[in-house]
Amino acid sequence: MVQFTAVISDPKTGKSYQTVVSGHHANSLIGKKIGDEFDGIFVGLPGYKLVVRGGSDKDGFPMRRDLSGPRRRSVLVARSTGFNPGEGGIRRRRSLRGNTVSPEIVQINLRISAHGSKPLEDAFKSKTDQTAPAAAPAKK
Repeated sequence: MVQFTAVISDPKTGKSYQTVVSGHHANSLIGKKIGDEFDGIFVGLPGYKLVVRGGSDKDGFPMRRDLSGPRRRSVLVARSTGFNPGEGGIRRRRSLRGNTVSPEIVQINLRISAHGSKPLEDAFKSKTDQTAPAAAPAKK
């Protein structure tokens, strides 16, 4: 069974939220490419529109927009996605993942392009926030 960790960023507030997507919702994300827009119901946000911005595979290799397909490839890169050298002019061969979501992807980075009616804070209240013990009184 396919399972993704979706990292959803909100450009209005600058905050990001994480959620796990599994089952038939995760299967519907397979085949999406970086830049594709889809309905937020697949990640538990009905009424929202989300855009795929990137991700990483099971071994931590990042997805890259200009590599087509879901495969991992070894590419000669300069300063860009997947390589950040200390000084200019350096190029290295790095393994990078293509721009298509596949079952080997474990994290998908998403950005909200259209907001829904329900606030994000309500949708992503964690169980620790709801069951957190009351703060202890301060000692004098």
